[in-house]
Formats: sequence, structure tokens, C-alpha cells
Amino acid sequence: MKTLVVFVHGLWFTGHEAILLRRRLAASLGAEECNFPYHSVAATISETAAALAAFLARLRADSVHLVGHSIGGLVILKLFEQPLALAPGRIVLLGPPIQGSRAAQGFARLPFGRRLLGRGIEEAVLDGAARRAIEPRRWPGTRDIGIIAGRAGFGPGQLVARFGAPHDGTVLVEETRLPGATDHIVLDAHHAGLLFSRAVARQAAAFLTQGRFER
Repeated sequence: MKTLVVFVHGLWFTGHEAILLRRRLAASLGAEECNFPYHSVAATISETAAALAAFLARLRADSVHLVGHSIGGLVILKLFEQPLALAPGRIVLLGPPIQGSRAAQGFARLPFGRRLLGRGIEEAVLDGAARRAIEPRRWPGTRDIGIIAGRAGFGPGQLVARFGAPHDGTVLVEETRLPGATDHIVLDAHHAGLLFSRAVARQAAAFLTQGRFER
């Protein structure tokens, strides 16, 4: 039985920064791991989700787990908006701006801010803000999905936004909430630090194995 963990990185990253997390998950699950690379600035979330679908279609495994960091999580959510023939597995999202991003909105107001954030953030976070205020994103229950939010409370987002609530320095905890999700947990980590934390790796492995975080 072959188990595969596929990692989807966040904005301005490549996936190489998550090698420690990927190896920890592979060791905990007795699985293989791989990274899905994409252009986080040049491509829209829709384009990236289509590319991810094609990438997954080429894989051969008995079970396939997906782990997404930041907007990588939005790519995974977009992926499952359409029917998908994929081996069974679970999903873990790390610090995803599911219900928008106050930090992204603040950064977008800076000169060239929207251009630096790119088409993915523009489509999935900025342009959808008004729509989500009326109807928040929901998970249809396609497969088990667990969300890990950070609350370390420091990071670059503080330079462009006032949070006024628990956050990981880039994304508010409340922005990571997803109605219909299987489980949600908040850990002491900042946004990028979610990729290096032993506690995050342990909880992600627990969810991928059991469908629940450890408490």
C-alpha cells in the first residue's frame, strides 16, 4: 500500500522551505512525499488548481493526502470545487486565509501592492472579500479536512494591518475558519513558522492518520 503526501506551498514560496515538514510527515505516516510547484504570483488560483489536478492525475498511490500552506490551502479548496478522481486521503491546511485576509487588503493598498501579491491573491482573497462577507466559504465534506492556525502574534502583516484578535503575524485565526471542516486547532506558531514547528508536524500527522487533531 503506497501512501503519498503532496505539499502545496504558499505565496512567494517554492515548497523547498517545507522540506523539514514534508520529511516529518513522511516519516510519521510511513509515506512518500512530493512538492507541487507553481507560480504563486503569476497564476490565478483557478489556473493553479487546474494544474494541480493534472499533477495529481499522474500520480500512482493507494492514498493521497494533501497539505497546503497559506494560499496553497486555497488552491486545494478550489481543486475540490469540481468532481475529482483521486485516491482516498485527507487534507490539512496551515494558516489558510479562507475567509479573506486583512493583511493582504492592507498590502494591496501600498504602491504596487496588488502587483506584488499577484493574480492568485487578487482572485481568491481580494476580489472575493465582499462575497465572503455575505456568504463565508463552506466545506462540502468531500473528504476530511483539518485546519491548523497560528497565534504567535508577530509577523510582516502587522506592518500593513491592525489585527485586534489572535493571529500568526499574517493571517487572523478567525480568517482560517471553515464551516463544514472536520477539525480546527490553534497552535503557538507564526505564519512561516508553521512549516518548522514540531507541534504542527505532529498534529498534521495525527489528523492525516486519524481524521482528528490530538487534544
